[in-house]
Amino acid sequence: MYREEEILEIINKEKVHFIKMYFTDIEGMFKSFTITPNHVKSALRDGIGFDGSSIKGFGKIEKSDFIAMPDRSTFKVLPKELNPSLDCLGAMMICDILNTDRTPFVGDPRYILKTKLKKLKDEKNWIFNVGPELEFYYFKNRKTPEIVNNCSYFDTSDSVMFLRQKTVDILLELGIPVELSHPEVGPGQQEIDVKYGPALQVADNCQIYKEVVKQTAESEGYYASFMPKPMFGKAGSGMHIHQSLFEGKKNIFFDKDGEYYLSETAKSYIAGVLKYAKEITGICNQHINSYKRLIPGYEAPVYISWSNSNRSALIRVPAYGGGSENGTRIEFRSPDPSCNPYLAFSVMLEAGMDGIENRLKVEEPLTENIYEYSGDKELQTLPCDLFESIQYMKQSDLVKEAIGEHVFSRFINLKERDWKEYSIQVTQFEIDTLFPLL
Repeated sequence: MYREEEILEIINKEKVHFIKMYFTDIEGMFKSFTITPNHVKSALRDGIGFDGSSIKGFGKIEKSDFIAMPDRSTFKVLPKELNPSLDCLGAMMICDILNTDRTPFVGDPRYILKTKLKKLKDEKNWIFNVGPELEFYYFKNRKTPEIVNNCSYFDTSDSVMFLRQKTVDILLELGIPVELSHPEVGPGQQEIDVKYGPALQVADNCQIYKEVVKQTAESEGYYASFMPKPMFGKAGSGMHIHQSLFEGKKNIFFDKDGEYYLSETAKSYIAGVLKYAKEITGICNQHINSYKRLIPGYEAPVYISWSNSNRSALIRVPAYGGGSENGTRIEFRSPDPSCNPYLAFSVMLEAGMDGIENRLKVEEPLTENIYEYSGDKELQTLPCDLFESIQYMKQSDLVKEAIGEHVFSRFINLKERDWKEYSIQVTQFEIDTLFPLL
């Protein structure tokens, strides 16, 4: 945690000209405003008031005043490569949102996750570690999904490697650890994996990551998209989330004698996530387009199941952990990178902890390709569209508990509005197939 004096000293020494203050709305969109160095001291002490009436999920016109309170631990000097058109250096901080009486705002997604993690620490002395794998596409412009190349998974002739590497370099300069990067399955699709760590820090890193990816692409004349399914017939972009629970240096999920090296606690956690999978899908896959990715035939999971290594399962236990304690974790494969990471991490943790608290038993893992499954058991599936997802979520006491009444009700209202608007659109598919005939 930086002290106030350290931040002021860095700003003065590095000749920082502006400081961007970031926070997140309930759909996971990063919002920001900019202050000058002269206002940093007062901002650090008192926060900065703003009108939240135009921020999704925040206030209404009659009650819209909020305070953005910078979290000093998130202070970072921004590399010049992020703002090549500016002949000056900037910095950033992520803010917590307060009411005018300086109490935490219950609609702040970051506060929601912080509350869940504090409860976990206070009651169990556990830490929730996550490692997201965010996929995205590079396109030639933001108007149409025009591909930049035909490279696919791990191709060596990657024409945009320079752009991906520039992004990695900036992330590292910002102190965000990156484990690997590579071309993904789709043409021009990419993956840059941020190292696992405590959930709040990683959620912050996810938000910064997406900002860096998009700004870096734009600076080179490209457009980066985290849209779950930007092109028909091509691979969608996911955000597989590796997760584990630690007590100090002890991995609660690890058992050297357990099946797949999993403890009974880990299996109960898996059972909890599977039990509530339909209810939390609305948070982890929050857009209409999200469900164009969750279809059979691609690597995105559809069936509610778990397995070892099997990528067609909703939850898998990665085999490349090699039986090591630190490497043992589970991977939840349905979320996509358009989700709000603070809320997604919160509902996954709530579901998993419900499984642990109630000692739920997980069913036998499915080892075969589930898309070609021929067994006797009828497999449950994830919701097929946003409408179905919201129906499950509306009935979910678990999701309401995980994200609070304020966000729960506003999120549902937003998504119902999205579905209504979508439902009355006349699509190009209808024009192409029906207009010439009817």
